[in-house]
Amino acid sequence: TVLVTGAGGSIGSELCRQIARLGAARLVCVDVSEYAIYQLEQELREAHPQMRGIYYTANVREADRLGAIAARERPSVMFHAAAYKHVPLMEQLNEIEAVRTNVLGTLNAARVAGTHGVRRFVMVSTDKAVNPTNVMGASKRLAELVVQGVAASFPGTDYVSVRFGNVLGSS
Repeated sequence: TVLVTGAGGSIGSELCRQIARLGAARLVCVDVSEYAIYQLEQELREAHPQMRGIYYTANVREADRLGAIAARERPSVMFHAAAYKHVPLMEQLNEIEAVRTNVLGTLNAARVAGTHGVRRFVMVSTDKAVNPTNVMGASKRLAELVVQGVAASFPGTDYVSVRFGNVLGSS
């Protein structure tokens, strides 16, 4: 079972499409947006009727909810793509939201992965985390450091952060 946070976003939904194409038997999709998760459900149900898709509306800021999903679904791999990524929007009036979701949401997801025996945790980061010059980049760099810190507490889980550049079609 594979679990994807931020499954309704541009990067998360593409991860879900690729995972489904590779033949995953069960795919757990988690996103805060009801509309986004509904759209993904409709798309994947039609394109991959053999796959068991499980769709949750949940916020990575809520550790208890994320933990309950992991306890129920028992994923072996978790892709953490939930994040605020839009630089101009996060620079003006929304800085705290970037920190809450990108840093604290990552902390929650990483801890849940370790606590629930997920074998591999992959956090989607950004090239903007290299010598960050904006709030979004700094929040993603902090998220990478959080993943490193949590990894030390859960040796049974392999933790990795991957940096993406700009993605075609991304919001």
